[in-house]
Amino acid sequence: MAFEGLTEKMQSALKKLTSKGKLTEKDVKDAMRDVRLALLEADVNFLVVKDFTKRVTERAVGQDIMESLTPGQQVIKIVNEELTELMGGTQSKLTIAPKPPTIIMMVGLQGSGKTTTSGKLALHLKKQGKNPLLVACDIYRPAAIEQLKIVGNKIDVPVFERGQRDPIMIAHEAVLEAVDRQFDYVIIDTAGRLHIDEEMMDELLNIKEKVNPHEILLVVDAMTGQDAVNVSQSFDEKLGIGGVVLTKLDGDTRGGAALSVKAVTGKPIKFVGVGEKLEGLEPFHPERMASRILGMGDVLTLIERAQETIDEKKAAELEKKIRTQQFTLDDFLEQLQQVRGMGPLDDIMAMFPGVNAKKLSGLNLDEKQLLHTEAIIQSMTIEERTNPTIINASRRKRIAKGSGTNIQDVNRLLKSYGDFRRMMKQLPNIEKAVKKGKFKLPF
Repeated sequence: MAFEGLTEKMQSALKKLTSKGKLTEKDVKDAMRDVRLALLEADVNFLVVKDFTKRVTERAVGQDIMESLTPGQQVIKIVNEELTELMGGTQSKLTIAPKPPTIIMMVGLQGSGKTTTSGKLALHLKKQGKNPLLVACDIYRPAAIEQLKIVGNKIDVPVFERGQRDPIMIAHEAVLEAVDRQFDYVIIDTAGRLHIDEEMMDELLNIKEKVNPHEILLVVDAMTGQDAVNVSQSFDEKLGIGGVVLTKLDGDTRGGAALSVKAVTGKPIKFVGVGEKLEGLEPFHPERMASRILGMGDVLTLIERAQETIDEKKAAELEKKIRTQQFTLDDFLEQLQQVRGMGPLDDIMAMFPGVNAKKLSGLNLDEKQLLHTEAIIQSMTIEERTNPTIINASRRKRIAKGSGTNIQDVNRLLKSYGDFRRMMKQLPNIEKAVKKGKFKLPF
């Protein structure tokens, strides 16, 4: 899960401030020392860390903060604001052409996930009612063209390709085709290398000169840490990028690249890749990411994912059941099946404010575990599914035997059901508080 280690250490450092009724300058500096270590361990650029902690300290030791009724909360508010600013302040959207098509060049090193990300971006735009065209300009990597065609076929987006011809002419002809057939977007998947070299950059510069793209997006692997930042800097110096797409962010427990890219390169993160599925691309919101890092959750992204995945009518019925305390184990099973489409469970749980993602670690949403869960619930009586509180030791033994599992599996399921039910009950109130700006920090 992204930022898992950083979140735990940041919460631990800042909790020391909220536990005190009054703060001294030493208290703030001690906390900032812990924050500094947490950021460095997360592989954040050391100059960025130094500047960040300096700014927070200067703001936090001001007279108004020290004499306020809740100085600890005020300091955390400052940390939240500075983290948000560090990552860009506000969401940076795609540059759009005044007249279609908008031309987007996807660039990056080999292995960064550029081809898949091109497909993800096309699907993201298609969901917004746009008509994108994918262009295969990586003529060197074995099967790169075929890979893009497979991705295009999966999302029902056409792919323009001319085999092993000159990629500069392929890009040019694709733009002419897009104008003729009235495509809204042209997404050009360019060739990468294992490292930055003159030959690759010359080709990219020639494509840029030929098609005059409105947006150049650099795709980098978040798990490479500071290397991702260095690559971003090099590409920007040589090519002039408009923004960055961080892939595999959900697999990077440190998150240093996300916190360093904007500060070091001056270029915003525009999208993040979360998961292997083609739906796994999200616009980057600095304020939401800062909230997640501080353990405040990310309710708005959670709601957006739910709206994309969950049937609206069923969601209304579920809300009513939660509100009236009628959320049964049958509902729980149905929700697990739908939640599975929203992404990894630990990633989803991290979006709930104040929730430790490890609370539901006993419940993995893979096919095998879902079958076990289904078998356990179907081995219960209707009364047990409706009112799990009546499930005593002898009933658990019977359910385990009937489902081909063991008592520990039944216990884990019931505990997960209880945790899930409590969190779902909190969600509507949390959403209202977040939108009104009245949500309080969980520590």
